Amino acid sequence: MRRDIQPNERAYSSKEVAEEVGIATPTVRKYGQILERNGYEFLKDGDRRIFVQSDIESLIALRDTDKPLDDTAKDLVIQQKERLEDTNQTDIALPDTYENLPQDPNQLKEVLMVLANELAATREMNAQLTNDMSQLKITVSRLQQDHHVIGATVGNAAQKTNAKIEKLTEQQKNHYETLLEQEKHKSEVLQKEIQNLRDEQKTEWRLQNDFNKRLEEAIQKSKGKSGGFFSFFRK
Repeated sequence: MRRDIQPNERAYSSKEVAEEVGIATPTVRKYGQILERNGYEFLKDGDRRIFVQSDIESLIALRDTDKPLDDTAKDLVIQQKERLEDTNQTDIALPDTYENLPQDPNQLKEVLMVLANELAATREMNAQLTNDMSQLKITVSRLQQDHHVIGATVGNAAQKTNAKIEKLTEQQKNHYETLLEQEKHKSEVLQKEIQNLRDEQKTEWRLQNDFNKRLEEAIQKSKGKSGGFFSFFRK
């Protein structure tokens, strides 16, 4: 247990320490973990650290050190232990003091004032912790609301994006099918034209073949009878 806390000494929250030292709140937690890992003692409210002036000085030492953080933390732990040992030696006579309260009203008044100051400091610390807890609850509530809003926004955006992708895919599919149908129709028309040309060519060949046969027959006949060749063209 720490016994180096002074009467009426102010307690600081992590946020206040961050502003006092000039570092981020997560860094305050990080430095606190490094100190505790090496044996440093903090006042605690459950798992929550309560900072006093000597703790702030230790955090500043970590912030400004050029050595590895663990090495500096070990030095600070040694300093704290020495400070606690000095405080414990001073406190040895305290039980006798409380068992033998002074009879002088003025001295008794001073003792009561010290106790009253300690009680006031405790109340101030509790009030500060209560306020910090309320602020923390508000912050957590806001973060939860923001999380829900962001989640809903991302979900809606994803749905809209998927709908657009499906629409574009359907449009591309329809366009492709239309082009395919057009090309198929063109191919059929072209095949018909080619077939017509082939039919016309066959007809021409057949006519030419008939003409050649008739010409050949006329030539054969003209050999036996004059005028037969020219009669072929009069037909």
